[in-house]
Amino acid sequence: MIDLHSHLLPGVDDGARTVGQSVVTLHALAEGGVTDICLTPHFSASALEGGVPEPHEEAWAALRREMPVGPQLYRGAEVMLDRGLGPLGAKHPAFRINCTRYMLVEFPRMVSVEAASNALRGVVDSGVRPLLAHPERYAVCSPNLVARWRAFGVLMQVDATTALMATRRGDRARALLAHGLADIVAGDNHGDNRTIADIHRVLTAQGDGETAALLTTENPRAILEDRVTVAVPPTRVKLALKDRIRRIFGADE
Repeated sequence: MIDLHSHLLPGVDDGARTVGQSVVTLHALAEGGVTDICLTPHFSASALEGGVPEPHEEAWAALRREMPVGPQLYRGAEVMLDRGLGPLGAKHPAFRINCTRYMLVEFPRMVSVEAASNALRGVVDSGVRPLLAHPERYAVCSPNLVARWRAFGVLMQVDATTALMATRRGDRARALLAHGLADIVAGDNHGDNRTIADIHRVLTAQGDGETAALLTTENPRAILEDRVTVAVPPTRVKLALKDRIRRIFGADE
């Protein structure tokens, strides 16, 4: 399995704080079946033109020294679209996933439909292919809106853990999967136990092994190799009985 969204570059954002924490987490993910992981620290579009900060390079070198074996590591960034990318930001490969055309992007949580749509279209127009992190996080998210975004070239990354939660955000994640609007799932691991292995296991148990492979391996691999992804068929994620009961009686965002 391949996870393209993690905060395991140590000590640079709100993810893993130390090299040791990153190493332990990465080995645990590998034991669960994750073979390839992209490190995507938070970054803002307004800061891209300054290039990769030296502390990021130092953290990468330190992690590689302490982890000579383990899952294959790649680099990228989770870019907050607080402004347009600009010509230099759009052309800088270090902030794209494995220096491909694909860039993991996000918005402030209370973003409007108009602001989000304009920002995404601007990324596409710059020649970069946006991969929107956790679209289910945004209250404006709906299958109809996501379908519009995907029509002009945006890919969708649903959080694997969220899709298994009995919350409104989980409902939105499952709705995207049910409408065939998710291109990949990812863990968004911050030095904790979040992993794409959980949703892979659930989908496989449901008899959706091929869909699980598309979401967790085949499409992520296509992105890493700068290839075109494959459309993922609709799939309904079935919650465990205890989670279904919790959902009946209501759950928080």
